[in-house]
Amino acid sequence: MIDLMHLEKYKENNRIEAKKAIGGLPVSLWETYSAFANTLGGIILLGVEECSDKTLHAVNLPDPEWLVKDFWDIINDPRRVSVNILSDENVQIHEVDGKHIISIEVPRAKPSEKPVYINGSPFTGTYKRSGDGDYRCSVREIQAMIAGR
Repeated sequence: MIDLMHLEKYKENNRIEAKKAIGGLPVSLWETYSAFANTLGGIILLGVEECSDKTLHAVNLPDPEWLVKDFWDIINDPRRVSVNILSDENVQIHEVDGKHIISIEVPRAKPSEKPVYINGSPFTGTYKRSGDGDYRCSVREIQAMIAGR
């Protein structure tokens, strides 16, 4: 999807989200997972920061293997995430400029899987992607996803 060796050529948008994740998995990761799954899909980059000029740069994750294990534990917990639509190939550790980052490629969810939501409630935990941000879906949007199954 993107050339990880040239991160500086990219900016966050409706299909790319960067998160430093130096202190562990950020809470907002799950909102972005929901948003990408409910919209067009996208790639989440952990260990990548957005600089003041909006370009992306690797920052180096201290223990990427632990973060990947933590990610799989959470995404497979139905109390935290309604459905895991990923396979092992979607989550990869990469070395970029001598720094470790993680890419999470989130596909667009099938209509039968929507809404993809977090924290046990479709009405408070369903998100969509718009521009470079995630927003909570309205009741009407959620009902439309359910009706589209």
